[in-house]
Amino acid sequence: MRFLSDNTSTVCPEIMAALQTANHGLAAPYGEDSWTERLDGALSAFFGTDVRAFAVLSGTAANALALATVSPPYGAIFAHEEAHIVTDECGAPGFFSGGAQLALLPGEHGRLLPEKLLEALAAPVDLHRVQPAALSLTQPTEAGTVYRPEDISKLAAIAHGRGLKVHMDGARLANALVFLGCDPGEITWRAGVDVLSFGATKNGALAAEAVVFFDRALVRDFELRRKRAGQLLSKSRYVAAQLIAYVEDGLWKRNAARTNALAARIARSAGAALLHPVEANEVFLRLGVPRRRALREAGFEFYDSGAESRGEARFVVAWDQPESDVQALCAALGRQ
Repeated sequence: MRFLSDNTSTVCPEIMAALQTANHGLAAPYGEDSWTERLDGALSAFFGTDVRAFAVLSGTAANALALATVSPPYGAIFAHEEAHIVTDECGAPGFFSGGAQLALLPGEHGRLLPEKLLEALAAPVDLHRVQPAALSLTQPTEAGTVYRPEDISKLAAIAHGRGLKVHMDGARLANALVFLGCDPGEITWRAGVDVLSFGATKNGALAAEAVVFFDRALVRDFELRRKRAGQLLSKSRYVAAQLIAYVEDGLWKRNAARTNALAARIARSAGAALLHPVEANEVFLRLGVPRRRALREAGFEFYDSGAESRGEARFVVAWDQPESDVQALCAALGRQ
């Protein structure tokens, strides 16, 4: 019974069908095919504004190339101390930007606070220090919590007031949208986001991510960086076809709604063990070492989280998670 990651999931049938449809005949390479040419329109309709979108193969590529576009080599990228770009991307933002540094900020339940950002930006800046360049927000956060539109607007206003660009890591953006019940534009461009890493892989796609620019002035630099980084795909129709089906056929919402609901069911069974509010498809629990060991012995697979001595654990629900797995986990948590 596997709760390791939503990356363990299969590809949903509608995505496979979209790939099959795209897999007929010859098509122009390097994004000049009809599917890739439709991608801007599909994502513009989804977000409710004119965007420029680029298909890439991984969330790390999306994040690192987007951040390299908005930060010079001598820049500082402000992010939560537990953000994915901090803990799980092997220094990729610094590598692709040529040296930009991550400036880490604290925040309860994975969310940055406006006062902490203000405090960080109040520090003196001179030629001896990295220069404030960008703010990166993870939505949902690495703690499985969600920023409300007003939260993002406050943070973005502070960043823009100091001349910073705002990036959003939206690897699980669909889960945040389902939880909030809002329009995609409300937590992106309307709230002040300049560039978004838009993920579909964790929610039913094969390998499909996009970098979405709401600030189109940044596009030319990104195009060159994408090519140099090996992310200008020769057969991008296969990624574009997935992303188009994902947003136009409502797969994002259906799959995320299911994972959110199953995660909420686990949370209700966890009781006092719950570490963070469950607002997406991740559940963090403080079980203690003996309880954690007992769950593994019962056949549950999950990652450890936090301090080893506290016996913390992370459970992630995939779009195709068998409901019987969730029922068994809820029962096991209730017995412990």
